[in-house]
Amino acid sequence: MKWILLGLVTVVTMVAAIPQQALVIKPLVEKKITVLPAGPLFWRLENFPTLAEAQAAAGPTGLAAESGGKDWLFTLAPAGGSSEGGTMVAEVGPLPEVEAKEYLLRINDASGPQGSLTSVHMHPGSEAFYVLAGEQSIRTQLGTMVVEAGESETGHGADTPMQVSSSGSADLHALVMFVVDATKPFSSPATLP
Repeated sequence: MKWILLGLVTVVTMVAAIPQQALVIKPLVEKKITVLPAGPLFWRLENFPTLAEAQAAAGPTGLAAESGGKDWLFTLAPAGGSSEGGTMVAEVGPLPEVEAKEYLLRINDASGPQGSLTSVHMHPGSEAFYVLAGEQSIRTQLGTMVVEAGESETGHGADTPMQVSSSGSADLHALVMFVVDATKPFSSPATLP
């Protein structure tokens, strides 16, 4: 992961030079829960031979889905765990804390060619990223976080305005993991300075 601080002139030049199209965001799987595991939390990403095996290994905070020709289990838990039958891919965290009466755990699939991006938005919780291919940039008021293929990164906490883009020379394919307050809208429009 690398951070790039961009000045206003640089951002305007970069935006004008790259054709603008929307990053394709597809929800893969989600569930609501009322209690989070105790302690600092991480997203554990594992591959399984089949989706049925991933689903069978999913506990109360596990989500199974297919993406990129692989069967995944995403588990929200303390660091250092593993699921029987799974192959560890990454562990992302610790995540910024979220307090709510009900939580939504969601996995999104993000994809698009260089220059595709989201609108500026924010979520009522935390998110984390794992990039399968290409390069993803997450711009906030603090600068731009760049995550390359094979890397993972924890995003910022709740209500942080951000814009996500495909910034590499290859098409982006990323998995995005969320823990948000289920009583609030999943995503809200926002502005960046």
